[in-house]
Amino acid sequence: MPIISMFYGIIIRLYLIDNQHHNLPHIHAKYAEFEASISLGDGEILAGDLPRKQLRLVQAWIELHRDELMANWELAISGENPYKIEPL
Repeated sequence: MPIISMFYGIIIRLYLIDNQHHNLPHIHAKYAEFEASISLGDGEILAGDLPRKQLRLVQAWIELHRDELMANWELAISGENPYKIEPL
């Protein structure tokens, strides 16, 4: 579960070979005691919970880096380590 970015206390991870969990491209975001799986397509929470402010920051970051995230998703589901992505 490599960390691909960190900003404003939020840790973003992309798990390797994780396409069976939600069956669509997603990231895992952790903030304090909160953790959520968030879709790369629409930025919506698939599982878990994040405070509203942190969710909005993650959604903005996804919008800015969607192409890089999708490329990383392809690497991760094939078992390769994804690249780091610039923070927000």
